[in-house]
Amino acid sequence: MKLSLGPILYYWPKQQLLDFYAGVAESPVDIVYLGETICSKRTLMRTEDWLQLADKLADAGKQVVLSTLALLEADSELKRLRRICSNGKYPVEANDMGAVQLMQGKHFVSGHSVNVYNDRTLALLARQGLKRWVLPVELSHKTLADLQAKRPDGVETEVFAYGRLPLAYSARCFTARAHNLPKDDCQYRCLDYPDGLQLKAQDDTRFLALNGIQTQSAHTFNLLPELEQMRTLGVDVVRISPQSHRTGKVIEIFSKVMGGELESAAGDTLLEKMMQTGSCDGYWHGDAGMAQRARTAAEQIFQGTKK
Repeated sequence: MKLSLGPILYYWPKQQLLDFYAGVAESPVDIVYLGETICSKRTLMRTEDWLQLADKLADAGKQVVLSTLALLEADSELKRLRRICSNGKYPVEANDMGAVQLMQGKHFVSGHSVNVYNDRTLALLARQGLKRWVLPVELSHKTLADLQAKRPDGVETEVFAYGRLPLAYSARCFTARAHNLPKDDCQYRCLDYPDGLQLKAQDDTRFLALNGIQTQSAHTFNLLPELEQMRTLGVDVVRISPQSHRTGKVIEIFSKVMGGELESAAGDTLLEKMMQTGSCDGYWHGDAGMAQRARTAAEQIFQGTKK
């Protein structure tokens, strides 16, 4: 299996972003996805800047993929999408069906926001040029097994394995709304939340995070304990979603576990210390997304041993 780094889902200052990718260039990650996927108003990095960064990472030996917006609302966004899809140098991760249409006849990756729920959809996209698809985060390993059994030849499978879950997109900017600001005058408040604005219920339960027009899980989705199962299922690529701190360490832990240099349980313990709100893995097991089946099972075993 290969290790990929998904696009940054948050709005970071340009220099922070450039420093981040300078570290990524030296990391053991194989594939790097670049580009703005959430909001077209996040323009500290323009298309030309992303392309220059792609060249630097490619020179460092990384396979670079350009990612597109998941929700387009304006002609200016469509113009930018056309430029990305016609770049002629780097493959594209299509995050909506408009991008899929523009990439027809070319090799592309379908992102997790493209609803691939059955083998017929997968076959249709393969006929249009699909070379890798990312499993929608809400699907279970059982669904993945069914899809893998009928996966078209020449198509790779990628699984979102670490990071806050991207749950939904809306035309409304929730971060701006939280500050009583209109979307068109948001004052770029996303810059204040490098890992999203975490929400909590009245009982102090933290269950969601706001990231502009995107709603995320507050908990960090973590499939490190499921790497062997993914190998068995024929998964080709394991994706890590960037966070503002310690992403390099997360990449290192995944790389060592995948290479047999570190036990999965030990790596899982290290990862848990880096999460703001703890972990979840429910969707993978067909449960509620907030569930933590792997950790709960491990704790039950440990308690039984103590008795």
